[in-house]
Amino acid sequence: MPYEPPPTGRRKRPAFKRALYAGYIVGTMVLLCVLAVLLFQDTLVNRFIKPRITKAFADAYPAYSLRIADMNYNILKNRLGFDSVALSAVDGTFSSTMGRVSVSGIGWLHMIWSGTAKSRDFADAMAESQDAVLNLSQSHSTLHFERLHVSVPDSEIVIDSMKFHPSGDDEQFFGESKSRSTRFRAHVPMVRVRGIACLKMLEEKVYSARSVAIRDASIDVLVNKDKPNNREAASPLMLNEMLTSVKETLRIDSLIILDGRVKYSERFEVGAKPAWITFDHIRMVTVGIVNRGTRGAALYVQAQWNLANAGTMKLLMSIPIVSPGCSLQYTGSLSAMNLSAFNSFLEVSDRMRIKTGVLESVSFDVNIVSGRASGTVRGIYKDLSIAAIDKYTRSEKGFSNGVASWIANTFKINRNNIPDKSGSIRLGKVNYRRTQEDSFVNVVWFSLRTGVQDVGGF
Repeated sequence: MPYEPPPTGRRKRPAFKRALYAGYIVGTMVLLCVLAVLLFQDTLVNRFIKPRITKAFADAYPAYSLRIADMNYNILKNRLGFDSVALSAVDGTFSSTMGRVSVSGIGWLHMIWSGTAKSRDFADAMAESQDAVLNLSQSHSTLHFERLHVSVPDSEIVIDSMKFHPSGDDEQFFGESKSRSTRFRAHVPMVRVRGIACLKMLEEKVYSARSVAIRDASIDVLVNKDKPNNREAASPLMLNEMLTSVKETLRIDSLIILDGRVKYSERFEVGAKPAWITFDHIRMVTVGIVNRGTRGAALYVQAQWNLANAGTMKLLMSIPIVSPGCSLQYTGSLSAMNLSAFNSFLEVSDRMRIKTGVLESVSFDVNIVSGRASGTVRGIYKDLSIAAIDKYTRSEKGFSNGVASWIANTFKINRNNIPDKSGSIRLGKVNYRRTQEDSFVNVVWFSLRTGVQDVGGF
């Protein structure tokens, strides 16, 4: 048998080199692709991703129009950004714009590979939007906030500097309607929602949160009573009706308002000075905000504020959730104050000025069932006197004003209401029935007012 030398492996080197070269080529291509993604990711996102987003939105929501400015993606931080976003209704009912928008923490790779979106893909998601403006053409109003931050892992939503106001001035706003309307201007420096189930909200349409905190909010309200009520308008919904009208499940354990302020005004002539009163340093806690529940489910409100910068008012309120129509119960009190603090409102609304009068205390207990209010008001005050004044000059002078003031102080009002030796005192009777035009706040105040008028003899 002839001798055969052992194999040296030299014949296999060309194959090894070819494999090595092929590896180099593949690695280079992968590296070039990675570099292309890193260096030109914004171009790729705007070229391929953005058109798909706008098309998918247009197909899903043909009644709305979505416009997206340049997009950018940071692969290292897994953050997708939009320079600006504009959304509007095709019928012109609303339009909105947002400044810079960023979304991070979404499991894009799993969504791309599987072709579906699961809740776990959003478990670490965070979104932030800046300088958002929503224009509501039907209500002629604008909503604006500087920053909106949503964090799924923290179960939190934060809104900074939220503002709501008419699109124009007061005359433009009131000029849009021939009937009476209410203008709101609001500024809320911060709203913080905690314990919100973001994923459950997306999956099951369940809107739940542990707490909503509103700090330093200020609201300015103006009613143009120079115009008549709209008799053909539907009756305003009561608070419980507003909640039950929401189709999705809603549950907020507590709503907390800290150091709020409300200025309420009524004008009786165009361009004239309105009647006004303030509610300062409002502190309110509302618990049990739900739109579904058993027959005994109720919403509870505990509040305190400084009334007209003079007295401290406290309120406890219970509102049945499932009870139809207008039903609620509330009690409260008002501390000692000088009654002339109400002149900023009374001089314009009633052409009346409180000259003297010191309130020691007021307590009230009101029960409203199906729009019919009953209850009592206990007010202790002394030395009450009033004066009729001129509509335009606000002067007490004049024969007619003098006669009206004398009749009121002599025969109509109860100038003093203090306990006698036995401790008994005149109680005001609450007797009011809700009208078609009454809102929730109207019902609460008008009911209480009947008891106050009964005590004072107005």
